[in-house]
Amino acid sequence: MAERVRVLLSEEEVDARIQAIGEEISRDYEGKQVHLICVLKGGSFFMCELAKRISVPVSLDFMSVASYGSDTKSSGVVKIVKDLDESLRDKDVIVVEDIVDSGRTLSYLLEVLRSREPRSLRLCTLLDKPERRVVNVAVDYTGFQIPDEFVVGYGLDYAQKYRNLPYIGVVELDE
Repeated sequence: MAERVRVLLSEEEVDARIQAIGEEISRDYEGKQVHLICVLKGGSFFMCELAKRISVPVSLDFMSVASYGSDTKSSGVVKIVKDLDESLRDKDVIVVEDIVDSGRTLSYLLEVLRSREPRSLRLCTLLDKPERRVVNVAVDYTGFQIPDEFVVGYGLDYAQKYRNLPYIGVVELDE
């Protein structure tokens, strides 16, 4: 089975939207420092580009989670594979994700992070698939709402391929 990638959002569109989100976060956190938490692996590309476009002081941390369930669907049962290096107490925190779909994993993760007593906790995602939402998760900063298609690029992968694409594409499989 052959596969190809169709461009959904060009590199220029993605870049312009990340710039706009960076400006919005800079306005919202004027006079403060923001602590970005990247959910690995996919969120790393987006977070690095976003951090460069935020004009207030930024600190970074990384977290890796695994969601377990049957088949290819997440059950929302989450295991923290790599925890944060720093305390969140009294910090203004933004969780940075590559994509939000069902909301199960993020709902759990946000509850865990809230228990660590940040001053504030917000969610930023490059891509949002609201029609896939099973658990309501409030997204504070959204790059793009996209249709329910399998997307790659900018950190998102298909069998560990295509993460390095500078645009968002849709994987199309040829029979």
